[in-house]
Amino acid sequence: MTDAIPHDAEITVPHVSPRGRLMDAATRLFCKNGINATGIDAIVAEAGTAKTTLYKIFKSKSDLVEAVLEAEGKVWRNWFIASIEAAKTPRAKLDSIFPVLKKWFGEQGYYGCVFINAVGEHPKDETRLRALTMTHKAFVLGHIAGLARAAGAARPEALAHQIGLLMDGAIVAAMVTRDPGVADAAGMAAQALLDDACGRVTAKRSRRSALQGDAAALARETLSPVE
Repeated sequence: MTDAIPHDAEITVPHVSPRGRLMDAATRLFCKNGINATGIDAIVAEAGTAKTTLYKIFKSKSDLVEAVLEAEGKVWRNWFIASIEAAKTPRAKLDSIFPVLKKWFGEQGYYGCVFINAVGEHPKDETRLRALTMTHKAFVLGHIAGLARAAGAARPEALAHQIGLLMDGAIVAAMVTRDPGVADAAGMAAQALLDDACGRVTAKRSRRSALQGDAAALARETLSPVE
């Protein structure tokens, strides 16, 4: 008896199309093991589909790779942008970038950026995956540049590019070290860039609040027991 699934066998999973199962399986295996290390046999076995089904839907492994990258990119961008947009002001949204990334880095299934990994393991003259990667990066940096502009940066595109470099570095460092704390170091560097470009964020108290605080301190001192 064997756990292997014949290539011409089809396992029925309710409510999930063969395409969806192939995409889910390929995404998990590509992210965990790498694209080149993951063969078609492993994907169809994971998905519970026939090999002929894969080639009928995607034509080739390359087409499947592109479909996975496009889908993963969309999911990641939606998650990332929704997460930083939860903050109230443009500056607060920019400040939340690396705390948001730190949560991602701490997930058990964190394997780095699917785009960086894909470009890194393919020939450097490969153009299609690089184009998909640049489209993904342009979307993310465009959103960050919009926030930088709203926060008062004089050169929002340049600031977005600098933050993007810190993001890429933190993503790779977290994958290598398995330490989510690398996001803190990158966040400190980003904070300096943001303070320089948009102005330092300081806690301000009104004169009334300051006087109230001083009065409260005096009251505490007056009521302190005598030793």
